Amino acid sequence: MVVVPATQSRRGERPPAGAPQRREPALKGFSGLALALFVILLVISVIMAIILDSLGVPDGWIGAEVILLNLAGLYILFALRVANQWEKAIVLRLGRFRGLKGPGPFWIVPVVDTIPAMVDHRVMVTPFTAERTLTKDSVPVNVDAVLFWVVWDAEKAVLEVEDYQTAIAWAAQTALREIIGQMDLASILVGRTVMDAELQRIIDERTTPWGITVQSVEIRDIVIPEALEDAMSRQAQAERERQARVILGESEKQIAASFAEAAQAYRDNPTALHLRAMNMLFEGLKEKGALVIVPSSAVETMNLGGLMGMASMTGALQTLIAGGQPSTSPQEG
Repeated sequence: MVVVPATQSRRGERPPAGAPQRREPALKGFSGLALALFVILLVISVIMAIILDSLGVPDGWIGAEVILLNLAGLYILFALRVANQWEKAIVLRLGRFRGLKGPGPFWIVPVVDTIPAMVDHRVMVTPFTAERTLTKDSVPVNVDAVLFWVVWDAEKAVLEVEDYQTAIAWAAQTALREIIGQMDLASILVGRTVMDAELQRIIDERTTPWGITVQSVEIRDIVIPEALEDAMSRQAQAERERQARVILGESEKQIAASFAEAAQAYRDNPTALHLRAMNMLFEGLKEKGALVIVPSSAVETMNLGGLMGMASMTGALQTLIAGGQPSTSPQEG
């Protein structure tokens, strides 16, 4: 006979990542209150035995008193239990469901009543993963998610399923694999909200008969193969470069259209063209040490010869004013 560990399935698979381990019932041991009362009754019985013995009471009566107090202490020790504010105790009487007890102190019948489990009514968090699961377009992905759930019916959670904490972790992982197999990679990467809602619906349908409701499911991370990630990065870079080139071409078209419109205005008004040329030359000569090269065709077309001479004379005058005669080479006449 092969014994299967409680933390493994019969198929030999590991439990889902983050699946909570099965906890032993917290109330199987003695509660602190019951233990304190037992000690108090034990001390009282010893003190009363000493007092009765000093008063000359027969030993038979003293023994009976001690036995009664000890029995009362033992009953309190085994019958008094305490549940926390967020817990419910499942009480079975001779194997049959008796009821829910707690929160706070409550009494059970020793030997007859048993408490097989404690149910936590707080919101529970269960992380789960789907490793190397194929998408609809045959891409292996690793997906991490978190499940938020709460037990609303403690009786169903204990009586309808063996270990509801592990069961809900397995149900969540199975649902995640099912959803991944129905979607392609692009839909998974951009549709996390849709996946969350669909996962919550599927898991909640499976856990409702167990007295458990799913409050939300959140996808934490989606990991794709490194080679595919590099390819997608190069694709995104190529797309951004294409968009940049398109924008640059559109800008060139707009600039050409503006120049064409300006050319039409200058063609009908030569004076305006001449003034524009003078302004451009003036802007170039404003900076100290600036060198302006003007094509000869532009000089002839826009009548800039006189203007260039005036610019040279202006530079010579500025040199004289700055402090000194301009130097002349031997070749100059």
